[in-house]
Amino acid sequence: MIDLKNIAIQARAAANRLRTLKRDQKDRALCILADLLLAEKDTLLEANATDVVLAAEQGLSTAMIDRLRLDESRLTGMAGDLHTVAGLDDPVGEVFDKKTLPNGLVVHKQRVPIGVLAVIYESRPNVTVDVSSLALKSGNAVILRGGKETLHTNRALVKVIHTALKRVGLPEDAVQFIDSTDRSLVMELLQMYETVDMLIPRGGAGLHRFCRENSRIPVITGGIGICHLFVDESADLDAALKVICNAKVQRPTVCNALDTVLVHRKVALDFVPRLVAYLREAGVELRLDSEALACMASHSELGSGVIASGPDDFDTEWLSLVLGVKLVDDLDAAMAHIEAHSTGHSDGILTRDDENAGRFVQLIDSAAVYVNASTRFTDGAQLGLGAEVAISTQRLHARGPMALEALTTYKWVIRGENHIRPD
Repeated sequence: MIDLKNIAIQARAAANRLRTLKRDQKDRALCILADLLLAEKDTLLEANATDVVLAAEQGLSTAMIDRLRLDESRLTGMAGDLHTVAGLDDPVGEVFDKKTLPNGLVVHKQRVPIGVLAVIYESRPNVTVDVSSLALKSGNAVILRGGKETLHTNRALVKVIHTALKRVGLPEDAVQFIDSTDRSLVMELLQMYETVDMLIPRGGAGLHRFCRENSRIPVITGGIGICHLFVDESADLDAALKVICNAKVQRPTVCNALDTVLVHRKVALDFVPRLVAYLREAGVELRLDSEALACMASHSELGSGVIASGPDDFDTEWLSLVLGVKLVDDLDAAMAHIEAHSTGHSDGILTRDDENAGRFVQLIDSAAVYVNASTRFTDGAQLGLGAEVAISTQRLHARGPMALEALTTYKWVIRGENHIRPD
């Protein structure tokens, strides 16, 4: 039986110890973990292969299986991210907003760990390592609850993480793993506000909704992307093809992959057929609105894999090689569409008009806003953070890729010379 209350108590005790650690001890643990991932690759890949086979037998989608799958390249990338995190500045103890008040009190804010994090996630085993590394570096303990589809992989990864912690004399309880697929444990975890300080769900819309509706712990939500790129009339169309292809094709099963292209009507007759031809070669199926479809009237040779968009297509996170295309009259129409259909994850404009770029950045209220770049850069490692625990699309506390600083809070420190407050 899993005793969640005891797990949380142990995590709290570990968190109290972690907050006093020196940077070098935390960094040594991360570097040892990076080495162990590669040294134990055969064991890890064997465990992952078991999960992949079971996932296929259970009928999981291609997107979910891709997220689940580990290979030597992905393990190497995970190890590299660990070294990057080890090389980042330690936010714990950072002093900021220092000032001296007229009465002589010296006041500053000082970064401290949040405490105990709980992360509920589906499929992606790299989350196990990313979250553990960022939690450790920021002085937090973490309780992990992965999906049933990645149980064998997570068991193997957590064993390696515990080995790394033990080698540098850190408490293994700093990284707790709920080694069970019992769904009732999730609801129990959501009620543990006395010992868990922050909950981060990483998965589909259903998981996020369930956590928001049932958790007594503060919840950070995000990671669901309906991502847009708007091709302005001034865009470099040749470059736009490459950016769109990268955003859609490089890894279509992740939340920062492109879902919808909006095309300015003035360039549509030229650009839409070129876009279709370019993406069809990459295996992309295109869902075109009626006006975009009309641009294809004289290009019957490109008809395969091009269909009329349906009523829900512009509200769909595809997670596959499918892309919606819609014509718009101008920048204002593009921004109106994004406001109506975006999940606030990653949206961008392709343009050579600085004024339009400035308006887009000012008015689009997504966690990441792009000018002439692929949405695939919404990623902790790509933005210099080493890794991420989640991509937040909400407004409170943190937005976008959440890394070290986002896993800290602060306290006020006030120094005086035996000051007393007058009436």
